Amino acid sequence: MNTPALPRSRLALYLDLIRWDRPAGWLLLLWPTLSALWLAADGFPGWHTLGVFVAGTVLMRSAGCCVNDVADREFDKHVKRTAQRPVTSGQLGVREALSVGAVLALLAFVLVLSTNAPTILLSFAALAVAVAYPFAKRVVAMPQAVLGVAFSFGIPMAFAAVQGRHEWSLSALADAVPLSAWALMVSNLFWVLAYDTEYAMVDRDDDIKIGIKTSALTLGRWDVAAVLAFYAVFLLSWAALGCHLGLGTLFLVGVGLAALQVLWHGWLIRGRERAACMRAFQVNHWLGCTLFLGLALDLAR
Repeated sequence: MNTPALPRSRLALYLDLIRWDRPAGWLLLLWPTLSALWLAADGFPGWHTLGVFVAGTVLMRSAGCCVNDVADREFDKHVKRTAQRPVTSGQLGVREALSVGAVLALLAFVLVLSTNAPTILLSFAALAVAVAYPFAKRVVAMPQAVLGVAFSFGIPMAFAAVQGRHEWSLSALADAVPLSAWALMVSNLFWVLAYDTEYAMVDRDDDIKIGIKTSALTLGRWDVAAVLAFYAVFLLSWAALGCHLGLGTLFLVGVGLAALQVLWHGWLIRGRERAACMRAFQVNHWLGCTLFLGLALDLAR
C-alpha cells in the first residue's frame, strides 16, 4: 500500500518557486555583472557595492521566477519538466506567488536605493524588461533576445553604481554609463541567446505541441550552428571590448579557456538530446566565471 505524500510546508514551496536549489540561473546573471563592476571600478568595487549587486541579483532572479511561473502556468502543465512547479500544480495560488515576487523585488529596490540616482533610474527599466519577458513567448519568435536584455541589465547598472553621481538627470545617467558599457551589454546578450537556446532545445517537442515560441523552434535545423555562432560573437566582441578598455594577457587567457568550454558545449548539444542540452545549459555559469576571473586577475596585476 502506497503512503500518501505529506503536504509540503509553505517555506518549501516558496524555495521551490524561486528555484533555490538551482543556483545556475542567478549565477548566469551574476558573472557579467561582477565583470562590469570590476571594469567600472578598475578593480575591486568595494564591499557595499559588491553586496548590493550580489544580493540584488539573487533577489531579482527569484522575483522573476515568480512572475514567470504565473505567466506560464497553463503552458507548464503540458511540459513534464515543469508540470510540478508550485503554481502550475496548484500548490500555490497566483496571488500568493505574485506577492512573494513583489516582496523580493521590493527588497532588491531597497538595496538599489543605497546606490545613486542613475542606478535607481536604470532599475525601473530593468524591472520592466524582466516582467515583460515571460509574455514575450506569445508574440516574439526569439524571446531569448528579450531575456538577453533582462539578463544583461546588470552591466549598465554596475557602471552607474560605480561611476554615477547622485543627480536626477539624463545627462548624469549618460556620464555614468559610457558607450563601452552598453556595448558590453549587447555582447552579453549573445551569450544569453546561446545558453537559453540550449535550454529551449530541452523542451522542443513539448513546445511544438503547446504552440509556444522559442529560439530553438525558430532556428530549426540550424539551432546547433546558431548556438555556436552566438558564442563566437559573444567571445570575440567581449575580447575586443576588453582589449579596447586596456585589459591584457590574463584577460585573453580567460577568453581562451571560455572558448574551450564552448567547444565542449558544441559536442554536448550536437545530437540535440534533452539530457545533454540541459547539461550544457547548467554548466554555462562556469564560462561566465572563467571570463570574470581572467578579467579580475588582469586588473589586479
